[in-house]
Amino acid sequence: MDRFDPRGRVNRALLVGVSAYEFTRPEHRHGVPSPLPAVAHNLSLLAGALERGGVVGPDGITVAASPVLGEFRKELRTAVDAAEGLLLLYFAGHGAVPSAGDELWLQMRDAEVVRGGTAGFEGAAPFTNVLRILANSDAERIVVVLDCCNAGNAARVWEAVERPDIRRRVSVLMGVQANHRIDAGDGDTPTPFTARLVDLLTDGVEGQGDEVHFLALSEALRVYMSAHHRTERGEPWEPQSRTENPAVDVLLAVRPGAAASGGETGAGAEGRTPGAVAAGSTPAAGSTGAVGSTVLAGSVGSAGSVGPPGSAGPREPGAGPGRRGPGVPVRLRIRGVLAAAAGAVRAARTRAHPSRTRSTGPAEPRQPGRIPRPRVPWRSPRRWPRRTAAAAAGLAVAVLGLTGYLVFGHGASGGSPCAPPLELRLLTDPDLESTVRKAADTYLTSAANTMDDGCRRSGITVYGAGSAAVVTGLRDQSDPWQRPVGDEVDPQRDIGPQPDIWIPATAATAARARPTGLQRSYVSLEPDAAPFAYSPVVLSVPQEIAEASVADRTGDSLTGLRQKLTRRAGSAGVRRPDPAYTDSALLATVGLYGTGTPDVSRAEESVDQTGPVSPTAGDLLCTLPDNADTDRGTAALVPEFLMVSGVGCDRTTRTLRMAEYPDDVPALAPLFVRVRWTGGDADGAARDDAVRSFHDWLTDTGGGSGDGGGHGSGGGSEPGGGLAVFGKDGFRSPSGAHALLSSRVPDSGLIADPGPSAGAAGADAMETALKRYRNANGPGRVLFLLDSSGSMADLWQGPGGAPGILKQSFAGLGDRDEYGVWSVASPGSRPYGEILAFGPHKRQDAERAVDRGAVVQDAEADPYGALRAALDTMARKGRDDNRPELIVFLTDDEDNNRLTAHDHIDELLGPLHDKGVPVVMAALDSGGCAKGSPDQRMSEASGGRCLDTRGDLVADLRNEVARTGTGDE
Repeated sequence: MDRFDPRGRVNRALLVGVSAYEFTRPEHRHGVPSPLPAVAHNLSLLAGALERGGVVGPDGITVAASPVLGEFRKELRTAVDAAEGLLLLYFAGHGAVPSAGDELWLQMRDAEVVRGGTAGFEGAAPFTNVLRILANSDAERIVVVLDCCNAGNAARVWEAVERPDIRRRVSVLMGVQANHRIDAGDGDTPTPFTARLVDLLTDGVEGQGDEVHFLALSEALRVYMSAHHRTERGEPWEPQSRTENPAVDVLLAVRPGAAASGGETGAGAEGRTPGAVAAGSTPAAGSTGAVGSTVLAGSVGSAGSVGPPGSAGPREPGAGPGRRGPGVPVRLRIRGVLAAAAGAVRAARTRAHPSRTRSTGPAEPRQPGRIPRPRVPWRSPRRWPRRTAAAAAGLAVAVLGLTGYLVFGHGASGGSPCAPPLELRLLTDPDLESTVRKAADTYLTSAANTMDDGCRRSGITVYGAGSAAVVTGLRDQSDPWQRPVGDEVDPQRDIGPQPDIWIPATAATAARARPTGLQRSYVSLEPDAAPFAYSPVVLSVPQEIAEASVADRTGDSLTGLRQKLTRRAGSAGVRRPDPAYTDSALLATVGLYGTGTPDVSRAEESVDQTGPVSPTAGDLLCTLPDNADTDRGTAALVPEFLMVSGVGCDRTTRTLRMAEYPDDVPALAPLFVRVRWTGGDADGAARDDAVRSFHDWLTDTGGGSGDGGGHGSGGGSEPGGGLAVFGKDGFRSPSGAHALLSSRVPDSGLIADPGPSAGAAGADAMETALKRYRNANGPGRVLFLLDSSGSMADLWQGPGGAPGILKQSFAGLGDRDEYGVWSVASPGSRPYGEILAFGPHKRQDAERAVDRGAVVQDAEADPYGALRAALDTMARKGRDDNRPELIVFLTDDEDNNRLTAHDHIDELLGPLHDKGVPVVMAALDSGGCAKGSPDQRMSEASGGRCLDTRGDLVADLRNEVARTGTGDE
């Protein structure tokens, strides 16, 4: 039997526990049976056990406490994208099954059960879709652990997976047999299954040595649970497991003492010493690791977010700041402290006598069974090696500390370590996301976020979304943002969870997002009176063709600077990111169009480019160096701060650049906006306190820093708090002469004092520029090719199926745009059939046509024939005008062999390049856009984008279509 040792690889664990539900019976007729307070204990205990086990490092453990469905999906995709070695998904909560029993639905905090329908589980994730998402990961092995009623029904789903390579990668441990409900226990202890799971991960499996592997763990759980517990039917409680034969046994943990004396663990490989406590952190129960800072304080290592996902709505009792978490068994607390202390002694002895043990690192996995410990003669303490003496002293300190911990700190009072802190969700402009995330990371461990008892006040989840979509969501879609009612409009899916804080790049954007009052709104916005930082939009020009004089780089309009650039280098181009996605690009567009009645088409031609438009300014600066000639001859309209902090992503040597400062382009001026949601005030006081604390730290309220290098109007001191982070990234003061916030910004082609700015942007000017941009070349044309071959059957149903993804992309098309849908399968002589006739459509009519006509064919697809026909069709339609055109091919790539056979793909590359119609290849496969793949080669030749499931395919496709169409999204 093969064994897989993940240590030393990039491993991730996503722990999902739903203890609080928004809709429970009998108060809500369609609610779940009850809350599950016992589940709240599971997360901290399991996170501590995994960290002590050393396979998944502390930065690789993500805790999602009672997420709604959209938050769960986002965290799952983040873990899927990050993992390369082991990916572990744990779920505890309610599990529901339909009458047929052929599916398991994992019910999240917003779950409802609508009786009488075949798809009546709202706010729940079908295990089929969870497996599909997991299968897209690059992780070598995937382990799923389910602690819920009916967990065994997941076995049917796993067995129905047709591809043996997927089944071989995925092992499933189910807490109970199929169609059985189980008792979660009282609210003061973890659930019985997870309690035993933690015991085995910590103590090991009897007779199996120090290492805990999946198969032995599963069997030990089955034996113990069936002997000691009963399901609600009164039958033995029998956990189940599924692995493909021949099985690959996955290492999940190593007993703490063994891990200390072994080779490098997963935690060590990720840059942390197992058992080390981060500065300012509070260890979790039974753990000497930094769970307090990494898990319980909510750090989501690879996700780039701080704090577990949550809700703006009601929180479970006792989860607010300053309150202790659920009680943890004393035996676990004692065991963890003593095990770590003993491990420290063994580690010191190993360093003193390395010949006594052998390495058990990733390169040499240890076989089952214990290594006999050599007999060592007793020595007097005065003859102990200094390292051993130090470790022994450490053990004594640990024991004394443990005594105080139990008697004075927790044992007598019945308290426990810090509970997961209240989490805040922070939405920001995509160009600001990196800096805002750095600030949130810094705040997490700051004194401002640490309360008197040493616990964290809050965690912060940072996420970015397209600026135009956020404005529309807050202004017009607050109702479906709280409770999505269909696939057509779902801001939770398209933007993210409801934010507590929004940081747009300008005050004008906040003004654009205010509800109009024409329809009922469930959100209110409370913006600050003034921005807290500033960054002008600049023309970033390659040094070789930039103005030599500093004076000539300022004091002129964007048009004037571009004219001088053309005189210096006639072939120089200018690029700008997507104005619908970031505020900086829209502000650049305001300057590009100028005042009066501009020639918008001509202005857009001046920044036209081959290939897809970069969504953000950071992406633009990172893609230019991919082609050395393009990099040397292209200026970019970007925020100035990215010339300092946005230059670390290129894979090749980039051209040095100089900033030129147009005086008619408004600057970025990030603004702090408090967002409140109707019905989201159950923990209002605690949430307000957490937001206020972060606001004051971020904006350096009361810091008194001077404008001469900081924030304010005197004194000349460097700013503190979050402004220090913004200063390091190249931002300026929002007031006075807009001096750089940090005097230590490296020389990045900036001018310290570029002179007067264009002033603040106006909301009307930005809205007008956006509308002009969307209609610059008139209505667009889009031809959708939908792979309808038999292999698509498993990728067809629901909003995440191929027709559902197609319909969601219609949001970017208006009533004047022309579009059609072809079914690509070959039951006859023609390589396609017509689902929706080409022409203008109302969105609802187009969606109904897809619902009626999109069916899976018992035939293979002919992508070569369909693409040739599509190119010819679009070329004929666009012969007499300059309207934007696009072809979208949505496929699973199963029939790409028909492209590669007979050199068909090489025959296509020429027409794809010559016809001038961008082709977006949207592959429902994680490797569809790998370098050199057919999809990647075809989209690149046409000037289109290649999208696959490694990114957010649905959102990216909708954005691509919106760039061609005239829709509002």
